[in-house]
Amino acid sequence: MARAIWTGSLNFGLVSIPVGLYSASEDHTVHFHQFQRGTTDRIRYQRVNERTGKEVDYADIAKGSDIGGGGGDFVIVEPEELDSIAPGRSRSIDITSFVDLDEIDPVYFQKTYWIAPDGEQYAHPYALLAEALARVNRAGIASFVMRGREYLAAIRADEGVLALQTLLFADEVRKPADTLDTLPDRAPARGKELEMATTLIESMSAPWDPENYHDTYTERVKQLIDAKRRGHEIVTEAEPPGPTETSDLLEVLQRSLDSARDGGRRAQRRTGDEPDLSGAPPHR
Repeated sequence: MARAIWTGSLNFGLVSIPVGLYSASEDHTVHFHQFQRGTTDRIRYQRVNERTGKEVDYADIAKGSDIGGGGGDFVIVEPEELDSIAPGRSRSIDITSFVDLDEIDPVYFQKTYWIAPDGEQYAHPYALLAEALARVNRAGIASFVMRGREYLAAIRADEGVLALQTLLFADEVRKPADTLDTLPDRAPARGKELEMATTLIESMSAPWDPENYHDTYTERVKQLIDAKRRGHEIVTEAEPPGPTETSDLLEVLQRSLDSARDGGRRAQRRTGDEPDLSGAPPHR
């Protein structure tokens, strides 16, 4: 069983529930070491004084913050000074408000943790909060400190258990107008292109099932490593298609829609269901 990465109490109103946090995800990325090409010599990184070229012991390193202005001026901060103002470790997650879950823009979501009651005797109030949050589709907003960092968090229900979603603070989210070099025309799209694009989206719609999606790049990396280990020839994939020109958009949409229809007909022959490509929203 996984170990809790944080323990404390989850509080709402006067209710306090001892809980633990568990990571809800794991990293499957293939990690590489670095070698000098043509040798088996590992590449190691050293902390080197750029003026003297000599290696510096970690204990002799302080941190510096660039004060700007282009003059190369820094404010030097010692580790002890950072420790003195560090927030420490939260002993509790105090929910200060509840918000409609649908009002939280997904851009603010960071990482998900499962919350578990820290003992069977706390399962009842835990389940009560999970059921109440699910019933009203709300998330509890709280802040807490973990591993020397303060987090904003949303606590929500997820199929009978509680999940804690760390959130970005407002000043950490970039506005599109300040970030993107090219923005779409604000004039509303209309006409044949919009009708066909909407119909294409409807024809390609499907229920969300995360099991249908896989990290194909990591799979190819593993296949590459295995093939090289076995001495097999490496085949490079074809280049992706080029960008669609505006003058070709209507034609490409039509071809896409025809392809989606053909795929739907093949699926219909297998299942006996005729897909609705009328463009009308599905009945619920």
